[in-house]
Parts: sequence; C-alpha cells; structure tokens
Amino acid sequence: MLERIRIVLIGTSHPGNIGATARAMHNMGLGDLALVAPRCQPLTSESISRASGADHIVHAAPVVETLEEAVADCTLAVGASARSRTLPWPMITPRALGERLPTELAGSESRVALVFGREDSGLTNAELQRCHAHVHIPTNSDFSSLNLAAAVQVLAYECRLAWLEADSSDAGQEDEPHQPLASHGELEGYFAHLERTLITIGFHDPALPRQLMARLRRFTLRARPERMELNILRGILTATEKSAGGSTPEGGRQRDNRQA
Repeated sequence: MLERIRIVLIGTSHPGNIGATARAMHNMGLGDLALVAPRCQPLTSESISRASGADHIVHAAPVVETLEEAVADCTLAVGASARSRTLPWPMITPRALGERLPTELAGSESRVALVFGREDSGLTNAELQRCHAHVHIPTNSDFSSLNLAAAVQVLAYECRLAWLEADSSDAGQEDEPHQPLASHGELEGYFAHLERTLITIGFHDPALPRQLMARLRRFTLRARPERMELNILRGILTATEKSAGGSTPEGGRQRDNRQA
C-alpha cells in the first residue's frame, strides 16, 4: 500500500525542505516523491544532508512542470490546505485520510497523491480544484504555521498507521472484484470534453463562468467515478456534440490533456 502513495511538492523554494521531506517519507516507509516546478535546485549538499540517509528518494524524484503531470496516473489526489476557500471543497482530517487509504488503494492500479504547496503561499485555488479533497492539519490557531517537512511527516505517519492496522487485520477475507477508478489524467480529459460540449450546446459561456466548471469538477471528484463510468459519460458527451453539430474526439474517448 505505502509504495502507491506519492508525495507531491509544488514550487518548493528551499532545498533543505526537499531533503527533510525525503527523510520524513523514509521514516514512514514512503518512497515516491515528485517535484513540481521547484524554485530551487533539488540536489544540493543541503538537501542531501537534510535527507539524513534518505537521499535516494531525492535522487529518484522526477521534476515536472505541472501538477497534472505529477498526478496523471493517480486515482485520488488530496491537497494539503490551511486556508478557507471561496468555493467549499470536501475537507478531511489527517486521521480520516489514513482511514480511507486501504479502500482507496484496494485496486492494483490505484495510486494516491498527497499534494503540498509552496512554503510561503501554499496551493493556489486552481491547484486545489484539481484535488478530490483537501486535508487540514488542526494546528494551534494562535500559531498555525507548519514547516513543510513537518506537514509531510504528519500525513506520512497517518499513512503508515493505516497500513499497520490493515496489515494486522484478517487477510483471509476476499473482497469483491474491484473496478479501477478513473485516473487524474482521465478525469482532466473528461473535464475538458465536458466544458467543450457545454459551450457547444450554449449552456456554458466562458466569459461568464459563474464557477460552473469548478462546481461540476467538485461534484465529479466527490463521486469518484470508475473508469468505465467515465467512459460512459464521455460517450454521452460525444453523442451530444454530434447532435449539436460540434466536433468530437475520435470514439468519444480520446484523452484531452488541456486544462478545463
């Protein structure tokens, strides 16, 4: 289970925080780290020093330009957020996150991404809207600033605790066949297809969005659709575009990596 949990750091500005994050991950048995547009050189003497023996995680961490690239193969993305947002999003505690991991990772193709933002400003609203849920660490309201690696340590601990509890449970029970959930990349393709279709039929005006796509995104991510269910929805969109005389991607299932 732990090997299918990815820690994603966006816009990290201090190499020491990358190394300290790797150490926190290795302490709890996590090894998958991805760096999105870091504002510093990830591999430095300080990052290696702060990793304290977990520098192999820093060396192996891919560096990508966008959040979409970092979580494209993930079926659940959870953004760490300390701020309230204008559009409410499903919010969970670190303990609740850990408790749902065994179910989320029941399928062999399932992957979970825990997304952390910049040290000074966190995650943007656009980045948070690309996450299925937000996790908030209930710190002291009088001193809520939490070091990046410390935040990673808290969530990594909850991941390990959930893994230990699942490992000690009765392994003899057989679960029902698991249907693979839609990946983040597949969902982004759906959102782009949905927006294009809504524009084609005159339901959505990009000049006056009124948070329509954000609300539809929130609704869909909360539903956690399976891959087959998403394919059905893409098929409906394709048929709708054809009826309206709009262009469609081949077969209605072509992946569209443009942002919605």
